[in-house]
Amino acid sequence: MANRDLHLTRNIGIMAHIDAGKTTTSERILFYTGKTHKIGEVHDGAATMDWMAQEQERGITITSAATTCNWNYQGNSYKINLIDTPGHVDFTAEVERSLRVLDGAVATYSAADGVQPQSETVWRQADKYNVPRIGYVNKMDRSGADFFETVQQMKDILGANPCPVQIPIGAEENFKGIVDLIKMKAILWHDETMGAEYDVEEIPADLVDEANEWRDKMVENAANFDDELMELYLEGKDIPEELLIAAIRKGTISMDLTPMTLGSSYKNKGVQPLLDYVCAFLPSPLDTEAIVGTNPDTEEEEDRKPSEAEPTSALAFKIATDPFMGRLVFFRVYSGKITAGSYVYNPRSGRKERISRLFQMNSKQEIPMDSIDAGDIGAGVGFKDIRTGDTLCDENHPIVLESMTFPDTVISIAVEPKSQADITKLDNGLAKLAEEDPTFTVRTDEQSGQTIISGMGELHLDIIIDRLKREFKVECNQGKPQVNYKEAIMGTAQSRETYKKQSGGRGKFACIDVTISPKDEDYTEGDLQFINEVKGGNVPKEFIPSVQKGFQDCLKNGVLGGFPMTGMKVTLTDGSFHPVDSDQLSFELVAHQAFRVLCPKAKPVLMEPIMKVEVVTPEENMGDVIGDLNKRRGMVQGMEEARSGARIVKAMVPLAEMFGYVTALRTITSGRATSTMEYDHHEPLSSSIAKTVLDEVKGHSELL
Repeated sequence: MANRDLHLTRNIGIMAHIDAGKTTTSERILFYTGKTHKIGEVHDGAATMDWMAQEQERGITITSAATTCNWNYQGNSYKINLIDTPGHVDFTAEVERSLRVLDGAVATYSAADGVQPQSETVWRQADKYNVPRIGYVNKMDRSGADFFETVQQMKDILGANPCPVQIPIGAEENFKGIVDLIKMKAILWHDETMGAEYDVEEIPADLVDEANEWRDKMVENAANFDDELMELYLEGKDIPEELLIAAIRKGTISMDLTPMTLGSSYKNKGVQPLLDYVCAFLPSPLDTEAIVGTNPDTEEEEDRKPSEAEPTSALAFKIATDPFMGRLVFFRVYSGKITAGSYVYNPRSGRKERISRLFQMNSKQEIPMDSIDAGDIGAGVGFKDIRTGDTLCDENHPIVLESMTFPDTVISIAVEPKSQADITKLDNGLAKLAEEDPTFTVRTDEQSGQTIISGMGELHLDIIIDRLKREFKVECNQGKPQVNYKEAIMGTAQSRETYKKQSGGRGKFACIDVTISPKDEDYTEGDLQFINEVKGGNVPKEFIPSVQKGFQDCLKNGVLGGFPMTGMKVTLTDGSFHPVDSDQLSFELVAHQAFRVLCPKAKPVLMEPIMKVEVVTPEENMGDVIGDLNKRRGMVQGMEEARSGARIVKAMVPLAEMFGYVTALRTITSGRATSTMEYDHHEPLSSSIAKTVLDEVKGHSELL
């Protein structure tokens, strides 16, 4: 694909709250662009994009599926790389990594529910990665659907600047079509063709005034992005369609405007105009001037323009294990191109990798390609050592692109195979799943020798165990879920520690004066804040990194229960050394010694994960829901009215109290309430509860 065609490429994702209709919308896009000849339905378990068995059974999206399709708009054929992202909070990382490589997104809302908690989370993620988006209000045929209320909520809750470019004709069961405010025409879908065909007509007489009012608001909003348009608008003259589209596109790409469209994907209404506006308003790879990275040799910033003439740079954003092909790596090429059979350089591992074959993806079918060019998304096989977030580049022009950050895991369970024969299969399966999913980790507990797996929530670990069974044919027993506690210190302690050992020949000697305290609030570069205040070479420069490394290693196992330590400041003030016996290892070991002596004196505390919980409940059950959250040590933060007259209860609740909450909530509200929960922060436990936890974990709690 030559560079001149790049302006006809769109790398887009569909992002939304769970159940807003992302996958259904993706299925319709595939159908109308001719990728599928039969529409797959989520509720039948037949959606193309939800190709994992677990996705089809549960009717939810777990992994982001990537696919490529084409759409004709104004005489040009646009190539659309589409990623359908999950809505469930346990799979937030999938949304993060998809947004990282996309140029634009379609923010989808349910017209009956408006802006929901997870819509807010994905909106903030898109802000973080500077992804321009257009809005799509889906489910206009549902009872309680209200397009204008959803637009208002986007202003109030998200602080967005939504700009309707369409308004509905009818709503709920009378939803017939839309008025396009740019062309000022009505689009009416044929029910008998399941919405595949439509007529463009004059606007119905009873909607003309409303359409004129909303067109005026749209033109006024767009005029802020184009001086020529502003002049025509103020003079009351006719505005050419091209000028209006260009101004809205400018506002969308600068992220100051969100064009709003609407439809009912399930009823096949609204998808074709949505595709037109994806092509009209969302950016092409050429609209981002250049991607900025760091040269690993000089540590200086460099950029790469979206052109084949530039040195190659690409970012691996997802790794999937294919039963037939092995490791399949999805990547976005930012500059240059990657050719099948060629070598690319990975600056993290410092190794060259040969990519044996390249593919363009259509959900889980692979279409072989000779090359993937600048601005495009593709997949390759043949990688030996690769992780999510790795940069692939030209060895002579190395660059490291900004990787992705993923939240810490909050919940763990112990797993063991049901038979001895399965031990290798289990290890192999867990290693592959951990490689695919950066929010899933595996470790061996040093004391018990058990295999502990950790993830973002109960559903996340459920699906991991289900995949072990289906994909890797491993049956395993699992322990009860455990919370991922952390440890911290609340006080300050100071000591002079000496490490010496004399055993024939050379001895070992190191001495340090060190103070530990909680790290400064504004320090954000990790869990250990290390300050060197040694004057006059009492501790030679070459030994200071060893002291830091010693403390860094100790943070993995705190003194209370062996949980990771968080937020410690270590100030090295003085020390002494022996010209013959001192070496790096001695200073590392004296740091270990100081850590064990000082931590118990610095008021150590146990920290537990606190979850941000939102419950949508009918008003009559609100008292019971709040009472139950209080029993779970929850702090209710506020109550709001939801769209459907229900109430939204927001609370902060310790994760330890939330196991089995979904079932309990169903019982309290006869199945009428729903809840979402995401990790917010860790905070100290009261000493009585901490004692109970430590007695369970360690069998003792004498340091508290």
